[in-house]
Amino acid sequence: MVFSVPGVRPAALASSGVRAFARAPHMGRKHMRHTTLRRMAAAGFGIALLATALTAAPASAAPAGAARTGSVVASTPVPGGFASWAELLRVQEKMNAAAARVSTGAGFAGVVADPTSKQLRVYWKGRAPAGLIAAARAFVPVTVHSAAYSQKELSAAAARLVAKAGSEITSVGPRADGSGLVAGTQHGLASAASYAGVPVTVETGVSAEPASRVDDSPPWWGGGRWQSVGGSCSTGFAVVHGGVNRMLSAAHCANNGNVATDPTGQVIGTVMNKNSGTDTLIIAGNSAGRVFNNSTNAAGGVVSEFSNPVVGRVASQVGNFVCTTGSFSGTRCSIQVVAINQCINVLGIGVVCGQVRAEQTAHTNGGGNGDSGGAVEIVNSANTSQVFATGTLTAIDKTNTQVPCTGYVLDTPTRSCAWRIYYEDIFGGMNGVGATAIVLG
Repeated sequence: MVFSVPGVRPAALASSGVRAFARAPHMGRKHMRHTTLRRMAAAGFGIALLATALTAAPASAAPAGAARTGSVVASTPVPGGFASWAELLRVQEKMNAAAARVSTGAGFAGVVADPTSKQLRVYWKGRAPAGLIAAARAFVPVTVHSAAYSQKELSAAAARLVAKAGSEITSVGPRADGSGLVAGTQHGLASAASYAGVPVTVETGVSAEPASRVDDSPPWWGGGRWQSVGGSCSTGFAVVHGGVNRMLSAAHCANNGNVATDPTGQVIGTVMNKNSGTDTLIIAGNSAGRVFNNSTNAAGGVVSEFSNPVVGRVASQVGNFVCTTGSFSGTRCSIQVVAINQCINVLGIGVVCGQVRAEQTAHTNGGGNGDSGGAVEIVNSANTSQVFATGTLTAIDKTNTQVPCTGYVLDTPTRSCAWRIYYEDIFGGMNGVGATAIVLG
């Protein structure tokens, strides 16, 4: 769903090179322009679309001694017995590097790169090439498992299923172990396997519903709030398009030629290169390689706001831990990837492919309406105040995974949040709009 939420920006805390903010939970932002911030630093410092109108209260003053910088993951528990998020992320990065070495070849079926398992699981139809496996083992322990189908075969089967079942399918994609497909439906589909020609695990009650910070200014950052004639969404990542820095967001938020503004009415730019098949678009506004993030309290309320530099992009792998940063829910972490290469059938949009399915491990809010287009990030293990781009938020599943909203805007009659989310992988999303690079911060 897409939302209109007028509001204001919180007062800035001086910080060497990093914007940091403090505010009361769920409050609006006090206005402050980038130029002012930089002068301070120079001086030392279900699937459906919704629309709603919300209001935000003024921000409170920054508490004495408030932190001036922040880590995306500082306030979230570390799973898997790791001593720190940095330790977990180091293992995850090694797994992803190993996965990149083996994710090729006719027999490749999938990988699971869950850092809590301490090993990369590779699935292959037939005999896996010894050279590829040896290259992967240079990074992490690797186990090789036999698969019934290759990823290429399962992708073709998914296309057959979508073609025959149409709107009865809400999501479909290959299982990472190569054993068949997983298909989401509202009420079941007994003929799924015969349509696909491969085994299909059918889940019922599954849906996908399209999911700003409030007053940004140029150069625009990811995770900020923007609006057009259809309501409000969130900015994703700054990308290079045609040699110029632009902003990536979700295609279902607006149409080509629409003017995107922040909630105060300041023009960001014109919408262009909309691609509904990847649910991405470009906003032609000067953008920079940073994203908004915030720390939270135990209830999910916003404690302080800051920004983080983007230091690259990385493809999502099954088992990875990611964070979302939308302008309504704020930063949400401990979200684990459970499937990649998914196609989802979004009400009012159609079929969107290249999607990643991810779930908040404690079954609390992973994203909600108004967060659409917002950045999905993987934190850098070497410096947890830096992030890698890994996707842009498309949808939530509120049929069976709806939970109370957290962050800047709580539940309303037209706002919902969920622990299961779908997002477009950064590589597919950028390719869909012709973007050639991520802007680094």
